[in-house]
Amino acid sequence: MPITLPNDLPAFDILSDEGVMVISPGRAATQDIRPLRIGLLNLMPKKIQTENQFARLIGATPLQIDFQLIRMSDHESRNTAADHMQSFYRRFCEVEATGEKFDGLIITGAPIEHLPFEDVTYWDELTRVFEWTQSHVHSTFGVCWGGMAMAWHFNRLEKHSLDHKAFGCFRHRNLAPASPYLRGFSDDVLVPVSRWTEVRQDEVDAIPALRTLIASEQAGPCLIEDPDRRALYVFNHFEYDSTTLKDEYDRDVLAGKPINVPVNYYPDDDPAQVPMNRWRSHAHLLYGNWINEIYQTTYYDMERIGKG
Repeated sequence: MPITLPNDLPAFDILSDEGVMVISPGRAATQDIRPLRIGLLNLMPKKIQTENQFARLIGATPLQIDFQLIRMSDHESRNTAADHMQSFYRRFCEVEATGEKFDGLIITGAPIEHLPFEDVTYWDELTRVFEWTQSHVHSTFGVCWGGMAMAWHFNRLEKHSLDHKAFGCFRHRNLAPASPYLRGFSDDVLVPVSRWTEVRQDEVDAIPALRTLIASEQAGPCLIEDPDRRALYVFNHFEYDSTTLKDEYDRDVLAGKPINVPVNYYPDDDPAQVPMNRWRSHAHLLYGNWINEIYQTTYYDMERIGKG
């Protein structure tokens, strides 16, 4: 089954060219099934790149997905054209006002990890989003800063600053091979990491509500399940494209910022060579498993979502 996207959204042509099955909302309306309704609360500056990354992963499952793009109400994007935002995004306050519900919601990261959570300009609204998920979303996936923010709001799991950027592809251990979210996962997983902050395993372990599914001795916890909140928190970037770390590295080098070559990314750690994508299969497994788990457990009558 395909993912439903507006046929003038850039991701429509990009994913179609990659062989992902994509259909327009008009075509989807002719099919006598209920698609899963998945929202993307996009906090990243490069909106289109992030849309493509997540649409690529959730659109690769056998299920029909109704993909909805959401933005913070009063935060204006400086890196994405205003007409794109106007055409394809709805403000959270508008979504909230309708009372509509979602089978799944992805909350992305944001390049503001150096700030205390409460100093983020849209923090008050974001905490409203978190609380809204408990009554209007069946399963929520917080990514990188978005995951740390959710874990702080719901569980007071601390975010700690690093003295150097965790940057590259780090080996991780599959700690819960029986988890439905890790079906098909290897015991050893390579995951892209790009952050200046961390959560600490001993502090995760001290919170009974949380369960670590994937972790690294070098990069710390990666994927955490919060069953009471029907949420997953992932602090690293399965969704990254092959060149995303390269783009970040080249940007910082060009700006004269101190940055290490991303570890385990370029062949022989040589940035003159073409980087190799060694995480793509696990990215598809993770998001495919999440979508499948939603499909198995959500309600056909969406009004029942959030009611126990």
